[in-house]
Amino acid sequence: MIRIFAVFAVLFALVGCSVPTTPVDEPLVDLGDFVLGHNIAVTKNLTKGPLSREGSPERWEASVESAVDARLGRYDGERLVHLGINVAGYVLAQPGVPVLMAPKSALILTVTAWDDQAGKKFNAEPKEIIVLETFTGSSLLGSGYTMRPEEQMANLSYNAAKAIEEWLHENRACLKPNPSSAELTACWKDNKDSRSREALENQ
Repeated sequence: MIRIFAVFAVLFALVGCSVPTTPVDEPLVDLGDFVLGHNIAVTKNLTKGPLSREGSPERWEASVESAVDARLGRYDGERLVHLGINVAGYVLAQPGVPVLMAPKSALILTVTAWDDQAGKKFNAEPKEIIVLETFTGSSLLGSGYTMRPEEQMANLSYNAAKAIEEWLHENRACLKPNPSSAELTACWKDNKDSRSREALENQ
Protein backbone atom coordinates (compact mmCIF):
# COMPACT_ATOMS: atom_id res chain seq x y z
CA MET A 1 0.00 0.00 0.00
CA ILE A 2 1.08 3.60 -0.58
CA ARG A 3 2.56 5.18 2.52
CA ILE A 4 -0.53 6.44 4.28
CA PHE A 5 0.60 9.92 5.26
CA ALA A 6 1.81 10.58 1.71
CA VAL A 7 -1.62 9.59 0.39
CA PHE A 8 -3.34 12.01 2.76
CA ALA A 9 -1.19 14.83 1.42
CA VAL A 10 -2.47 14.10 -2.08
CA LEU A 11 -6.07 13.66 -1.01
CA PHE A 12 -6.26 17.14 0.47
CA ALA A 13 -5.79 18.54 -3.04
CA LEU A 14 -8.37 16.33 -4.76
CA VAL A 15 -12.10 16.97 -5.23
CA GLY A 16 -14.67 14.43 -4.09
CA CYS A 17 -17.91 13.53 -5.81
CA SER A 18 -21.34 14.56 -4.65
CA VAL A 19 -22.69 11.50 -2.85
CA PRO A 20 -25.61 11.37 -0.42
CA THR A 21 -25.34 9.76 2.99
CA THR A 22 -29.02 8.86 3.27
CA PRO A 23 -30.17 5.20 3.15
CA VAL A 24 -29.29 3.54 -0.14
CA ASP A 25 -32.06 3.92 -2.69
CA GLU A 26 -29.99 3.88 -5.87
CA PRO A 27 -30.71 1.23 -8.53
CA LEU A 28 -28.96 -2.11 -8.22
CA VAL A 29 -26.06 -2.66 -10.57
CA ASP A 30 -24.96 -5.89 -12.22
CA LEU A 31 -22.96 -7.91 -9.69
CA GLY A 32 -23.42 -11.22 -11.43
CA ASP A 33 -24.93 -13.72 -9.00
CA PHE A 34 -23.59 -11.94 -5.90
CA VAL A 35 -25.07 -12.22 -2.43
CA LEU A 36 -23.32 -10.85 0.63
CA GLY A 37 -22.09 -13.34 3.20
CA HIS A 38 -19.89 -12.30 6.11
CA ASN A 39 -19.02 -8.60 6.21
CA ILE A 40 -16.17 -8.03 8.63
CA ALA A 41 -14.26 -4.79 9.10
CA VAL A 42 -11.06 -4.75 11.16
CA THR A 43 -8.83 -1.88 12.29
CA LYS A 44 -5.50 -3.53 13.02
CA ASN A 45 -2.76 -0.90 12.69
CA LEU A 46 -5.31 1.85 12.06
CA THR A 47 -3.51 5.15 11.35
CA LYS A 48 -4.94 8.58 12.13
CA GLY A 49 -3.79 11.15 9.59
CA PRO A 50 -2.56 14.67 10.30
CA LEU A 51 -4.98 17.37 11.46
CA SER A 52 -7.60 14.72 12.23
CA ARG A 53 -10.25 14.34 14.85
CA GLU A 54 -10.29 11.06 16.76
CA GLY A 55 -12.26 8.11 15.39
CA SER A 56 -12.18 5.02 17.57
CA PRO A 57 -11.45 1.64 15.95
CA GLU A 58 -14.74 0.26 17.23
CA ARG A 59 -16.73 3.10 15.67
CA TRP A 60 -14.92 2.73 12.37
CA GLU A 61 -15.63 -1.00 12.25
CA ALA A 62 -19.31 -0.47 13.04
CA SER A 63 -19.65 2.41 10.56
CA VAL A 64 -18.05 0.57 7.65
CA GLU A 65 -19.90 -2.69 8.29
CA SER A 66 -23.22 -0.84 8.53
CA ALA A 67 -22.63 1.00 5.23
CA VAL A 68 -21.60 -2.19 3.43
CA ASP A 69 -24.62 -4.07 4.78
CA ALA A 70 -26.94 -1.28 3.64
CA ARG A 71 -25.56 -1.20 0.11
CA LEU A 72 -24.57 -4.78 -0.66
CA GLY A 73 -27.22 -6.49 1.45
CA ARG A 74 -29.71 -5.49 -1.26
CA TYR A 75 -28.48 -8.23 -3.62
CA ASP A 76 -30.11 -11.66 -3.56
CA GLY A 77 -28.03 -13.85 -5.88
CA GLU A 78 -26.71 -17.29 -5.03
CA ARG A 79 -22.93 -16.78 -5.27
CA LEU A 80 -22.04 -16.23 -1.62
CA VAL A 81 -19.23 -13.72 -1.21
CA HIS A 82 -17.61 -12.83 2.12
CA LEU A 83 -15.85 -9.48 2.51
CA GLY A 84 -12.88 -8.83 4.75
CA ILE A 85 -12.23 -5.09 5.08
CA ASN A 86 -9.16 -3.58 6.70
CA VAL A 87 -9.66 0.06 7.67
CA ALA A 88 -6.09 1.30 7.35
CA GLY A 89 -6.11 5.07 7.79
CA TYR A 90 -8.32 8.12 8.04
CA VAL A 91 -8.60 11.86 8.42
CA LEU A 92 -11.65 13.43 10.03
CA ALA A 93 -11.38 17.12 9.25
CA GLN A 94 -11.53 19.42 12.24
CA PRO A 95 -12.38 23.11 12.67
CA GLY A 96 -9.88 25.72 13.72
CA VAL A 97 -7.64 25.40 10.64
CA PRO A 98 -7.40 28.23 8.06
CA VAL A 99 -10.05 27.64 5.40
CA LEU A 100 -7.63 27.29 2.49
CA MET A 101 -5.63 24.68 4.42
CA ALA A 102 -8.55 22.74 5.91
CA PRO A 103 -8.23 19.10 4.83
CA LYS A 104 -11.09 17.09 3.46
CA SER A 105 -11.98 13.99 5.43
CA ALA A 106 -10.54 10.84 3.87
CA LEU A 107 -10.55 7.09 4.37
CA ILE A 108 -8.16 4.38 3.20
CA LEU A 109 -9.10 0.71 3.33
CA THR A 110 -8.35 -2.60 1.65
CA VAL A 111 -10.85 -5.30 0.74
CA THR A 112 -10.56 -9.03 0.19
CA ALA A 113 -13.47 -10.94 -1.37
CA TRP A 114 -13.80 -14.61 -0.44
CA ASP A 115 -15.53 -17.13 -2.69
CA ASP A 116 -17.59 -19.36 -0.41
CA GLN A 117 -18.15 -21.82 -3.23
CA ALA A 118 -14.45 -22.39 -3.86
CA GLY A 119 -13.34 -21.79 -0.29
CA LYS A 120 -10.66 -19.29 -1.31
CA LYS A 121 -10.02 -15.63 -2.10
CA PHE A 122 -11.21 -14.09 -5.35
CA ASN A 123 -8.42 -11.49 -5.23
CA ALA A 124 -4.99 -12.65 -4.09
CA GLU A 125 -3.92 -9.06 -3.44
CA PRO A 126 -6.27 -6.90 -1.34
CA LYS A 127 -8.11 -4.19 -3.25
CA GLU A 128 -7.06 -0.71 -2.12
CA ILE A 129 -9.84 1.88 -1.88
CA ILE A 130 -9.34 5.56 -1.06
CA VAL A 131 -12.34 7.85 -0.67
CA LEU A 132 -12.95 11.48 0.24
CA GLU A 133 -15.88 13.01 2.04
CA THR A 134 -18.89 14.18 0.09
CA PHE A 135 -18.16 17.48 -1.69
CA THR A 136 -20.95 19.91 -0.83
CA GLY A 137 -21.34 23.62 -0.35
CA SER A 138 -20.91 23.27 3.40
CA SER A 139 -17.83 21.04 3.17
CA LEU A 140 -16.08 23.62 1.01
CA LEU A 141 -15.23 25.16 4.37
CA GLY A 142 -14.20 21.77 5.72
CA SER A 143 -16.64 19.31 7.24
CA GLY A 144 -15.01 19.94 10.61
CA TYR A 145 -17.12 23.09 10.74
CA THR A 146 -20.40 21.45 9.76
CA MET A 147 -20.35 17.77 10.83
CA ARG A 148 -19.85 15.82 14.01
CA PRO A 149 -17.16 13.09 13.82
CA GLU A 150 -19.83 10.38 13.63
CA GLU A 151 -21.39 12.10 10.62
CA GLN A 152 -18.01 12.35 8.91
CA MET A 153 -17.42 8.64 9.50
CA ALA A 154 -20.86 7.78 8.10
CA ASN A 155 -20.17 9.95 5.04
CA LEU A 156 -16.85 8.25 4.33
CA SER A 157 -18.22 4.77 5.04
CA TYR A 158 -21.08 5.37 2.60
CA ASN A 159 -18.62 6.38 -0.10
CA ALA A 160 -16.40 3.40 0.66
CA ALA A 161 -19.31 0.96 0.38
CA LYS A 162 -20.24 2.48 -2.98
CA ALA A 163 -16.64 2.07 -4.15
CA ILE A 164 -16.70 -1.59 -3.11
CA GLU A 165 -19.92 -2.06 -5.07
CA GLU A 166 -18.28 -0.49 -8.12
CA TRP A 167 -15.28 -2.81 -7.73
CA LEU A 168 -17.53 -5.88 -7.61
CA HIS A 169 -19.39 -4.58 -10.66
CA GLU A 170 -16.10 -4.33 -12.56
CA ASN A 171 -15.49 -8.01 -11.75
CA ARG A 172 -19.07 -9.19 -12.24
CA ALA A 173 -18.12 -11.75 -14.90
CA CYS A 174 -16.35 -13.80 -12.25
CA LEU A 175 -19.33 -13.61 -9.89
CA LYS A 176 -21.55 -15.49 -12.33
CA PRO A 177 -21.80 -19.29 -12.52
CA ASN A 178 -19.05 -21.03 -14.50
CA PRO A 179 -17.02 -18.07 -15.81
CA SER A 180 -14.74 -18.83 -18.73
CA SER A 181 -10.98 -19.09 -18.41
CA ALA A 182 -10.63 -15.74 -20.20
CA GLU A 183 -13.03 -14.08 -17.76
CA LEU A 184 -11.21 -15.54 -14.78
CA THR A 185 -7.92 -14.26 -16.15
CA ALA A 186 -9.31 -10.74 -16.63
CA CYS A 187 -10.83 -10.38 -13.15
CA TRP A 188 -9.35 -8.96 -9.95
CA LYS A 189 -6.39 -7.26 -11.60
CA ASP A 190 -6.56 -3.57 -10.72
CA ASN A 191 -6.01 -3.66 -6.98
CA LYS A 192 -4.50 -0.20 -6.47
CA ASP A 193 -6.24 3.15 -6.36
CA SER A 194 -4.73 4.31 -9.63
CA ARG A 195 -6.07 7.86 -9.55
CA SER A 196 -4.52 8.72 -6.21
CA ARG A 197 -1.30 6.91 -7.06
CA GLU A 198 -0.96 8.89 -10.29
CA ALA A 199 -1.66 12.15 -8.47
CA LEU A 200 1.01 11.26 -5.92
CA GLU A 201 3.61 10.49 -8.55
CA ASN A 202 2.94 13.81 -10.32
CA GLN A 203 3.56 15.92 -7.22
